[in-house]
Amino acid sequence: MTLTVLAYGDSNTHGTAPMATATEKVRFDPEIRWTGHARGLLPADTILIEEGHPGRTTVHDDPIEGAHRNGLAILPAILESHRPLDAVILMLGTNDMKARFSVTAEDVAASLDRLIRTIRAAEAGPDLGEPKVLLVCPPPVAETGCLEGMFRGGAAKSAALTPLAARVAEAQGAGFLDAGAHIAVSPVDGVHFDAEAHAVLGRAIGAAVAEMMG
Repeated sequence: MTLTVLAYGDSNTHGTAPMATATEKVRFDPEIRWTGHARGLLPADTILIEEGHPGRTTVHDDPIEGAHRNGLAILPAILESHRPLDAVILMLGTNDMKARFSVTAEDVAASLDRLIRTIRAAEAGPDLGEPKVLLVCPPPVAETGCLEGMFRGGAAKSAALTPLAARVAEAQGAGFLDAGAHIAVSPVDGVHFDAEAHAVLGRAIGAAVAEMMG
């Protein structure tokens, strides 16, 4: 039976390479991105849908980059477009750490909870049921490089998110993976993953999805 898995995330699901300048927009090739590595650990006929949007937040309209960055607002349409889905990999929260949003780690955890509840209620799984959910907590950001000012204050908040996100996953009956236990962000910009990190994270996520799906 073919598995259909949705990877819902931001620039690190899109495959944005570490940025030496804020104007760079380089995307890793499909086989480099973590999704490509994860697919290799799943059955050969698995359909893994890459839905990564640079700048995507959990639930916030971005006053600078645009309201279309709001992950909650677009999520129902994405779920309806691709159903039936056997599983959803959710990795968001990094962009919430931008100084412009002035949120706490607790706020981001509550936003992740809202997203999981939206997935649960969407009738997007097989037979209009619920897809399985794997919540991936992003690794903490580092305030460095060309994005340092944008993410000022985000390092401490993102480090505090991990145990809070784990509790959200447990309460929602979702799978959980702490990306920060496997990789770190690139020192080039403090936000994005280099090619090696994509490979390591992809293998970890692929193994977690395979176990979750039995």
